[in-house]
Amino acid sequence: MHMVDLMSSIVCEGDSVSQELLDTVLVNLVPAHKNLNKQAYDLAKALLKRTAQAIEPYITNFFNLVLMLGKTSVSDLSEHVFDLILELYNIDSHLLLSVLPQLEFKLKSNDNDERLQVVKLLAKMFGAKDSELAAQNKPLWQCYLGRFNDIHVPIRLECVKFASHCLMNHPDLAKDLTEYLKVRSHDPEEAIRHDVIVSIVTAAKKDLALVNDALLNFVRERTLDKRWRVRKEAMMGLAQTYKKYCLQGEGGKETSNQIAWIKNKLLHIYYQNSIDDRLLVERIFAQYMVPHNLETTERMKCLYYLYATLDTNAVKALNEMWKCQNMLRHHVKDLLDLVKLPGWDLNITGNLPDPGKAQDFVKKLAQVLEDDERIRDQLEALVSPACSCKQAEVCVRDITKKLGSPKQPSNPFLEMVKFLLERIAPVHIDTESISALVKQVNKSIDGTADDDDEGVPTEQAIRAGLELLKILSFTHPVSFHSAETFESLLGCLKMDDEKVAEAALQIFKNTGRKMEESFPHIKSVLLPVLQTKAKRGPPRQAKYAIHCIHAMFTHRDTHFAQIFEPLHKGLDPEDLEQLITPLTTLGHLAQLAPEQFAAPLKSLVANFIVKDLLMNDRVGTGKTTKLWVSDDEVSPETLAKIQGIKLMVRWLLGVKNNLSKSGNSTLRMLTAILHSDGDLTEQGKMGKPDMSRLRLAAASALLKLAQEPCYHEIITLEQYQLCALVINDECYQVRQGFAQKLHKGLCRLRLPLEYLAVFALCAKDPVKERRAHARQCLVKNINIRREYLKQHAAVNKLFSLLPEYVVPYAIHLLVHDPDYVKVQDIEQLKDIKESLWFILEIIMSKNENNSHAFIRKMVENIKQTKDAQAPTDAKTNEKLYTVCDVAMNIIISKSTTYSLESPKDPVLPTRFFTKPDKNFSNTKNYLPPEMKSFFTPGKPKAANVLGAVNKPLSTAGKPIQSKASRMETASNDDSTSNPSSPQRSKTRYTHTHTHTHTSNPSSPQRSKTRYTHTHLQPQLSTTLQDQVHTHTHTHTPPTTALHNAPRVIHSSRQDVKAFEDL
Repeated sequence: MHMVDLMSSIVCEGDSVSQELLDTVLVNLVPAHKNLNKQAYDLAKALLKRTAQAIEPYITNFFNLVLMLGKTSVSDLSEHVFDLILELYNIDSHLLLSVLPQLEFKLKSNDNDERLQVVKLLAKMFGAKDSELAAQNKPLWQCYLGRFNDIHVPIRLECVKFASHCLMNHPDLAKDLTEYLKVRSHDPEEAIRHDVIVSIVTAAKKDLALVNDALLNFVRERTLDKRWRVRKEAMMGLAQTYKKYCLQGEGGKETSNQIAWIKNKLLHIYYQNSIDDRLLVERIFAQYMVPHNLETTERMKCLYYLYATLDTNAVKALNEMWKCQNMLRHHVKDLLDLVKLPGWDLNITGNLPDPGKAQDFVKKLAQVLEDDERIRDQLEALVSPACSCKQAEVCVRDITKKLGSPKQPSNPFLEMVKFLLERIAPVHIDTESISALVKQVNKSIDGTADDDDEGVPTEQAIRAGLELLKILSFTHPVSFHSAETFESLLGCLKMDDEKVAEAALQIFKNTGRKMEESFPHIKSVLLPVLQTKAKRGPPRQAKYAIHCIHAMFTHRDTHFAQIFEPLHKGLDPEDLEQLITPLTTLGHLAQLAPEQFAAPLKSLVANFIVKDLLMNDRVGTGKTTKLWVSDDEVSPETLAKIQGIKLMVRWLLGVKNNLSKSGNSTLRMLTAILHSDGDLTEQGKMGKPDMSRLRLAAASALLKLAQEPCYHEIITLEQYQLCALVINDECYQVRQGFAQKLHKGLCRLRLPLEYLAVFALCAKDPVKERRAHARQCLVKNINIRREYLKQHAAVNKLFSLLPEYVVPYAIHLLVHDPDYVKVQDIEQLKDIKESLWFILEIIMSKNENNSHAFIRKMVENIKQTKDAQAPTDAKTNEKLYTVCDVAMNIIISKSTTYSLESPKDPVLPTRFFTKPDKNFSNTKNYLPPEMKSFFTPGKPKAANVLGAVNKPLSTAGKPIQSKASRMETASNDDSTSNPSSPQRSKTRYTHTHTHTHTSNPSSPQRSKTRYTHTHLQPQLSTTLQDQVHTHTHTHTPPTTALHNAPRVIHSSRQDVKAFEDL
């Protein structure tokens, strides 16, 4: 202290402080000197604090000379000027009162390195724990924030790194930082976007209160970043935050609720195409959402309440994750059984990062398995259905340990094997886990669970628990094989809640294959319950009960007979409400045991279903302008008729042949329902909602039959076209339901390729979400087919699988579109162009194997043929060639880089087109000259409708307004949705001008309005947008329509006779 007093006197009482003296004091603050001589640093610090007021002018002068005038020669300390500023600010901020404004000037320097040094300095000063610099010097703070947008990347990076310290030490500045971090989260530099995530997550992990919702949303957005490194950081950051505040409960319930969205968001990422994303989601689920190292009871409780609080899409993603892991386990089993089987490696490598390299690794693994019996045994134990979670951990550890020795700095093969083991190891589910999960569900049923504490209503928890058990029964059926589990499920069957009983039945169906042998006491109790459900339970329970008996019991014929006989004899067409369950049960019996009940089923279909049920309208429904009502408002008669239609179809699907010509009669019956708008008897007793339901049921039945080859062959082109037009039905829900059934059949590769062309008709759907959904369905189906062809050498199936072959079907379907009447009409041709573009845009998105030339060649070949549906009709063939010219113009405008010659000669479907006439060269252009302006060279832009895919279909229940008038069918519940004509006109929409014409004799005539149509007018070089042209013209066909077409409109009475002939 004596030394400080003495030196203070010299400084304070002297005339001035020389630069040499100042240097002597300040040199001890330089980091290098400070670390070497701590006592000298403490002495200099004490002296500066004591003499702050006296020495401040000299310090200001020194920094002024160095910073502003650039006179670095005045002192040897000039190169340490920024270190000195930080030290002086920490000692006493008053020492720099006049210096700090100079830093604001330096922040605007043209020298990148100088700006970077100042930014680094101010980051330490603003971010220090007790710093009040931002509040004291707002101009400097605002100037510093401006550097977040600096042109120099290292400066922006430094600012972003500073953000985490600032958020943690100065939460009050979060609002100022938010907008700047938002911009930087979209920075073109990957490293900056990455560090934004790191800064926000670091602060959030310290205390969630430090980050606002907007900052967390920036992290959320980056989970979809184009760069894997950024996506991974965002996903891991959210996962760690979720585990800390939701699982470990830090911060309380309020904090947990604030970030409850994280679990859904992370699981939604499983929908991404990248295998890296999907693998990371699986890892996050196993480590952060339901940690696999938890004790079994706690782990299952965690899974139970997580599943109960997930949204619908997250539940689907989680179910898909378990299905993928289960599928991969089966692939590995195949690998163990048949290591040298050609093609097995593709199945596994597609589930690993970088499939190209993974293929080599899997081959190497196959060699290891052949050579090392211990590793082979461990892997067999791992994929065994009886493998426990603890055993799985041991197997994974032993295999990785064996493959990891001797240790290497980098072992890509080991890393790939770890990825594989991580996906197939059952770390969550085993017999003990299922037992614990069932007990947890029982607690909720008994009312002794902590449902309220977990924030989940008890009813919701029970249903979610059973849904969880249902999906696990599919992926882990053997884990359910315990008496305790089966007894608990028996208890669920007796509950009043229908959904609970349904789930229990499905679980029994999936898991009870060996119940007769292993659990006879369960079987003896279960069988009477199943028989009762099949006879008198709700329809869905009756369906599952029949399938349970079929899956679980060896003497099923006896059990089936005990159910069939009383139900068959007890059918009463007058007691409609009591018909639905028996018809459901009989329909499934007909599908599962058609041979056993062959004779009575024929009689049942011909006499009861057709004659008594479908051809009679017993109860007239009240007049309503609604096109659709909720399920509980549908009349019992309509529900019975729908079940009757389903019974007919299930019977045919069970028989799988058309020897008795029952298929032909059924198809005529179904198309008669479509022709009559759902009112088969045409007595006018049915309400519009019931008619909509029957149209959807008939169209869905047609799709079901088309999936069976023996029935697909007998579906006529007119019937196919009429079925296709249901996707343009006037009722929104019919269009939606039909599209979903169509998509499902196509995704399973069960429906023939011509049904993919039906989506082309969606281009004119007035509801944006429906167009977006149709486009999404097209994309998915085309990708499924391309992927299938890559993995299977299906040369013989090329014609039925190659997506390009959908073009001829689309062309033919549009030729027979009842809305295409005047061959040269510009508005109608624009609709044709739009529909073709809707499907060609996706098919031609890539020019793989010169596919553009292949499509062009296909269209050229079609112009050399005639329409096989009406080969002698000149107008139909002119329409065919005109549509081909529209397609050709689209292809030319889309692609300018393909070679002129196609590598392969396309094969045209002979059902749709005649054989090409070699003596006929059709080079004529059939398009009117005015159409040329609608085909713009260059690549068309994608339709801007994808953003609507995941939005709620709010427009479905609201009237849609056009410029001219309210659309007739956009609102199915509005009184204004009544079609303008009481009988179906032969078109989908009305136009403001009227055409009188002769209908195409070979096209299916539509009975009533499909829907009022708002034209889309996309130029091929512009983004697809909703245009304002709304036309309302009504086509009034003459009485000569359909003079060459099959007589199906009034065929219903003939069909009754056909069924009676059975």
